[in-house]
Amino acid sequence: MNAPAIVWFRRDLRLTDLPTLLAAADRANAALAVFVIDDRLRRPSGAPRLAFLADCLRALDADLGGRLLLTHGEPAAVIADLAARIGAASVHISEDFGPYGRMRDDAVEAALGAVPLVRTGSPYAVSPGRLRTKAGGPYRVFTPYRRAWLDHGWHSPARTDAGTLDWIDPDGLGERLDFDALAERTSVDLPPAGEAAALRRWRRFRQDAERGLDRYSDDRDRPDLDATTRLSPYLKFGCAHPRTLLHDLRGRGDAGAVALRSELAWRDFYADVLHRRPDTARANYHAAFDALEYHSGPDADAAFDAWCAGRTGYPIVDAGMRQLLAEGWMHNRVRMIVASFLTKDLHLPWWRGARHFMKHLVDGDLASNQHGWQWTAGCGTDAAPFFRIFNPVSQGERFDPDGDYVRRWVPELRGIAGRAVHRPWLLAGDGDAVLPLSPSPASYPPPMVDHRAEREVALARYHRL
Repeated sequence: MNAPAIVWFRRDLRLTDLPTLLAAADRANAALAVFVIDDRLRRPSGAPRLAFLADCLRALDADLGGRLLLTHGEPAAVIADLAARIGAASVHISEDFGPYGRMRDDAVEAALGAVPLVRTGSPYAVSPGRLRTKAGGPYRVFTPYRRAWLDHGWHSPARTDAGTLDWIDPDGLGERLDFDALAERTSVDLPPAGEAAALRRWRRFRQDAERGLDRYSDDRDRPDLDATTRLSPYLKFGCAHPRTLLHDLRGRGDAGAVALRSELAWRDFYADVLHRRPDTARANYHAAFDALEYHSGPDADAAFDAWCAGRTGYPIVDAGMRQLLAEGWMHNRVRMIVASFLTKDLHLPWWRGARHFMKHLVDGDLASNQHGWQWTAGCGTDAAPFFRIFNPVSQGERFDPDGDYVRRWVPELRGIAGRAVHRPWLLAGDGDAVLPLSPSPASYPPPMVDHRAEREVALARYHRL
């Protein structure tokens, strides 16, 4: 019999369409399934994301017949020790292209010595670093990257399941942690976790004629309609792979399928950008913006706190920030609106907002989050970035035209009907009287800044660069 292998799960918490399992089966008949709680990743993660991760691991363990070893420690030491204890001839992973992940995996590879660390696949349809311009350099703008991404294509889903390998019972291999050891429970309304839940969500989205794929291109910017895939938490932890989604979209050229492919390309693009420029996890993509003037001091901190709490006086901004706190998720259009407000109305640095998002988002992904923030702030991958300044009132009126999204998340404004909810400081049709608010007129704050004035400040600061 072949010596056993280790399958080390990270951002691939599924058993179908997992090439890692095929690579392990080529070398071994049996494998130990392991997940290592790594404090370097746990510390900066917020409670909602950790709680969702714990639930995903619990689901994976059930799919493995209770044979997932959850352990804790420095990955290099833990994996090398387990390999020695079971006599593993190989360790198998999906490749990690993030700044810390690459460093960690190199350390594990060194600790394993003669036991190979086999990297197969990645969390992306097209792995970071794969695509290059005709000049041989990286893509710096999304549209040409997307064209190259579509031309390159991706593999068909791997034919794997729980039966691809025989799974070793981990009992007797040291302390086996309970999944609740990963995180405290949270009051955030988390989505159902695990691979089966991810595939159910994807199937429902494809089949929903009113709020699904057929309407995606038209409705995905409408936070009031709940017309997005809601798959981002599952993609974050690999409960479903983008290749699976793209395979199900094959042959479809309708607007919904085209738009969804584009969104998946954005995810791969930002991973590619971070892979080539790991410094941009913390620093401006365009260094010229290092000289941009930001607000600081007690007043700036108070403004940031009001933004975090959803008390800015701009209803669409406040609705988004409150949705984040309640669900650990925010509609993508609203993410752009609240990010623009923080950086260009309150003149606060993008990284403060990015940290807040990573603390609260269930789907918090370093590449997508940091570069999404930089795109909105104007210092990221965009041809004409800084001049895009979202008007929070007109954005609300355009994308939440009946005010349903605002009323869902800002109960103080539920007494205001229709689109007037986006201007609660004015009486609809009159223009100079204060609207009666529910439950009390004093319960919702007035706008904390004048958008038109702050827009001019933002542009003036940009022109001084």
